[in-house]
Amino acid sequence: MKVLIGCEYSGAVRDAFRKLGHDAWSCDIIPDENNSKYHILGDVRKNLYENWDLGIFFPPCTHLCVSGARWFKQKTTEQETALDFVSRIMMAPIPKIAIENPIGVISTKINKPSQIIQPWQFGHGETKATCLWLKNLPKLRYTNIVNGREPRIHKMPPGKNRGKERSRTFEGIAEAMASQWGGII
Repeated sequence: MKVLIGCEYSGAVRDAFRKLGHDAWSCDIIPDENNSKYHILGDVRKNLYENWDLGIFFPPCTHLCVSGARWFKQKTTEQETALDFVSRIMMAPIPKIAIENPIGVISTKINKPSQIIQPWQFGHGETKATCLWLKNLPKLRYTNIVNGREPRIHKMPPGKNRGKERSRTFEGIAEAMASQWGGII
């Protein structure tokens, strides 16, 4: 299966699909942190038309998620641009699409999510409500419900890498995506 993972610098989801034998590529304006040869450096919108079977996208949530709601009135232009980006990805000519983002304005301005998942449902003892908008894909089945449920991501202190670390995909979720969606053609 030919898989495009958009807005992913970490390679977590790409690598989970590649481990299962798929032709998976990540694409981001940020260089891949592992210098993988399977990373396309650039705007994902320029790579949507290459006969992908599956696209999984992690659009930047800076202007979209409710954690930044107190600044929404000050950044309406940025939010409109971010919503346009999400809309374009949703309309991509890819048969199967998943879009991941925290709870935010996509739900009210574009569409309600198909599913909301938590890391603790996939083997990580943390909380981070994450929405999935799915096109021709089933909801993810939980793989390993664990205790702990610590809001580590929410409590992360300020720092230069905070945004990157908060956006990192949990390994259990990446593996669930690959194993559950990777066999669907």
